[in-house]
Amino acid sequence: MLQGLNMTSQDFLIEMAVHFYDIGKMTMGQARKFAKLDQISFQQELAKRDIIIKYEVEDFLDDLKAIESYRNKA
Repeated sequence: MLQGLNMTSQDFLIEMAVHFYDIGKMTMGQARKFAKLDQISFQQELAKRDIIIKYEVEDFLDDLKAIESYRNKA
């Protein structure tokens, strides 16, 4: 069936993961694992499709906490 679409099984996984990420059904971590890609490769796939990386206020606050925690350990 995928041959008729001219896709490999890996291409199909990437397409599904990108779609589910785009519509909010998967987080980036879930989607990249589903697609069997590392973080950078998944972000490159998003960029190829002009899909914006979702970065919410909560993500920013979590990042600030992580930075502060790292700073306190140093």
